[in-house]
Amino acid sequence: MDRIARFVGVSRASVSRILRREGLNRLAALEPVEPPRRYEHEHPGDLLHLDIKKLARFRHPGHRRTGVRAKDSIGVGYEYVHVAIDDRSRIAFSEIHPAERARDAIAHLEAAVRYYATLGITIRRVLTDNGPCYHARAFSQACRRLGIRHRRTRPYTPRTNGKAERFIQTALREWAYAFTYATSKERKNHLPRWIHDYNWHRPHGSLNQQPPISILGLPEDNLVRLHT
Repeated sequence: MDRIARFVGVSRASVSRILRREGLNRLAALEPVEPPRRYEHEHPGDLLHLDIKKLARFRHPGHRRTGVRAKDSIGVGYEYVHVAIDDRSRIAFSEIHPAERARDAIAHLEAAVRYYATLGITIRRVLTDNGPCYHARAFSQACRRLGIRHRRTRPYTPRTNGKAERFIQTALREWAYAFTYATSKERKNHLPRWIHDYNWHRPHGSLNQQPPISILGLPEDNLVRLHT
């Protein structure tokens, strides 16, 4: 910073103020951004990404829709959207639980394993962040009981679990905030319908504009049986 101040002929304080304003006051800000490491496992079930998104519950539409904060549902708490997305096929499974405790994460994992099994997918690995529910011994035991290897992202590198993060953003845009729900219960009831549309009908950019279910190559009889 002293060299910059001498070179441009201003005080060190002025240099510091300008760099802070531009977000360049840390050396890390001057380092080139590490390019994303894109990867994709070969088979469905090789890796399942798990994550959780907290959403506020409400008794009536809030300020996001009405523009009036005074009408927000104060004190009704939160609910937690537990999401799973298969690394290869992008087939998703999601449930809403009352919390993000280990038992909620385990219940979601067990339900996800059952769901993917109906599609002929065996889950072999899961990838999570370093949240407390995923660090719990009970969650590790559940993974071993299900024959699943548990991997966690490196600390401070959320992009490692980027497929789950992107799915959450899509869900917020196309489900959670896409409609004016009368209550959070109505929003919750709409989630399975949206998940079905995401898996079976919605074109996916990374899948050549085909829906995730197309990756499985299911015969017509199975498509009819499963498409409910």
